[in-house]
Amino acid sequence: MSAGDPGAAGTSTAVRVVIAVGAALALLLLGGALGLLLATPGQDSRPGPSAVDIGFAQDMTTHHQQAVTMATLARERGADVAVRQLAFDIETNQRDQIGRMRGWLGLWGEPGSPSGPPMGWMRESGHQHGAAPGTGASATMPGMASTAELDRLRGLEGPAFDSYFLQLMLRHHEGGAPMARYGSEHAELAPVRGLAANMLGSQASESRLMRGMLGDRGVAPLPLG
Repeated sequence: MSAGDPGAAGTSTAVRVVIAVGAALALLLLGGALGLLLATPGQDSRPGPSAVDIGFAQDMTTHHQQAVTMATLARERGADVAVRQLAFDIETNQRDQIGRMRGWLGLWGEPGSPSGPPMGWMRESGHQHGAAPGTGASATMPGMASTAELDRLRGLEGPAFDSYFLQLMLRHHEGGAPMARYGSEHAELAPVRGLAANMLGSQASESRLMRGMLGDRGVAPLPLG
């Protein structure tokens, strides 16, 4: 095939296109490799989870799990439709939040439960864990219901069930508020601070609602401690 042959010119052009495309791909791969090198864990400037992030996720998961247990019971057995609706909202929201916190702990390579006593991550703030009402010397998180209290709730029916559920859940919300507040102010990671702040706001609103519902029934809230 001669140099002036149109086929030869086409072949030459195709070769140049292939070479140009190959060079562009090589540059893209080189850029990607440099990006991965810059994003290695040792050089990543983004913060990792602190003791507050981890402790908050672990302890609040445990705290939420009891709320879900009580809310599920009230959703199924509450006599008042307003109580059942409140229980549904609490169950739905807190199940979702448990999922998020468990997901974080998995990504961080942390266990679902703390190895030490509850709320140890808050000690520098002056908050101390203590015994929940009705548990004697058993140390747990504020607002948590005892086994005896949960058994009593399961044994009630009708308006008596509704009133006792509201008492237990109100105390539960108010007991968890210091953890949510501390997490919103001291967690290292923005998503953790955001979730804690969301909990604080939504549970404060639910607490006001439950205080009103107890007032309508002429029932006093339970003391927190």
